[in-house]
Amino acid sequence: MTICVVCDVLGRENNGTTIAAMNLIRSLRAKGHAVRVVCPDAERKGEPDCFVVPTLNLGPINAYVRKNGVVIAKPERKVLEAALDGVDHVHLMVPFAVSRAALKLARERGLSVTAGFHCQAENFTSHIFMKNNRLANLLTYRNFYQHCYRWVDGVHYPSEFIRGVFERYGGKTNAYVISNGVNRQFRPMQVERPKELEGKRVILFTGRYSKEKSHTVLIDAAKLSRHADELQLVFAGDGPLKKKLEKRSRGLKHPPIFRFFSREELLQVINSADLYVHPAEIEIEAISCLEAISCGLVPVISDSERSATRFFALREENLFPCNDSRTLATRIDYWLEHPQEKEKCSRAYLGYTKQFDFDVCMDRMEQMILETHENKHRA
Repeated sequence: MTICVVCDVLGRENNGTTIAAMNLIRSLRAKGHAVRVVCPDAERKGEPDCFVVPTLNLGPINAYVRKNGVVIAKPERKVLEAALDGVDHVHLMVPFAVSRAALKLARERGLSVTAGFHCQAENFTSHIFMKNNRLANLLTYRNFYQHCYRWVDGVHYPSEFIRGVFERYGGKTNAYVISNGVNRQFRPMQVERPKELEGKRVILFTGRYSKEKSHTVLIDAAKLSRHADELQLVFAGDGPLKKKLEKRSRGLKHPPIFRFFSREELLQVINSADLYVHPAEIEIEAISCLEAISCGLVPVISDSERSATRFFALREENLFPCNDSRTLATRIDYWLEHPQEKEKCSRAYLGYTKQFDFDVCMDRMEQMILETHENKHRA
């Protein structure tokens, strides 16, 4: 098949949506499909099967948008028509302007369309300082449904959690719940600890530096820990709040490491760490957490009702109350002081993560596309 994947957001693989998009694109190509990509990344111009749309010029607020790591793609009919000429199926990554325009064109042409659900309402409303406004979040979901998801042939949800949230506030869909999957490279392995981590208790969190990821909760917990002077926090990622987080970290004996890691570097860090902490308040799935526990790291996870990650907890000590740094500190101390329990829990997680096998998940994604395409043309 010839499949067009429409990405209002792509760029560097430092966020869950981009990683999910690139994993799907690479997997479909490896399975023999021709894959075209629509995106706003000017540096991709000239790449085979890549169709680049412009970005919106917002004048005086361009700097604010850039600071938040957001690219607002602008639909361009000529580009979209060229991308869709001769394709069999269209897959949308997020329900924004370019995807909506592509959806309209695809429906005019009678093409089958699927759409991924990779954006919680709060991922949008946090940028306009309304993350906790229930009405704003409800209206966002209603907008997503009315202008995108109600019109597609199938919706990919990375977790049952986010399917339940969206169908409660948006509307019913032809749902496919499929994890984004964990690459088989993420497994326990013997590695040489980087020198900067030697002699320290290493706590890792992988996530974009943004408000909803709640990095400050972990920073404050580290200061409250009985092992504060031994702790080395590693924040793998990138994002607009880096300087604020560095400032918040003052007072820790070992300044946290803020870095974007390549996959190979991340594998080394995960397998060098003592614990993985996921304090995020808002999360659709959190592949970063699954990658860590697939390597045998024991997690401590926020129990936020707006996060799917809480369902990865196997026991009470793997959870802490959302935004409660004091309780998080006690959880960190527990695991550092009970190595035998930590080892037992690590083994349990290695069995648990088999259900998120990347190849199985990508096979299911392909099947979703083939099935919706077949049903569309049978109707």
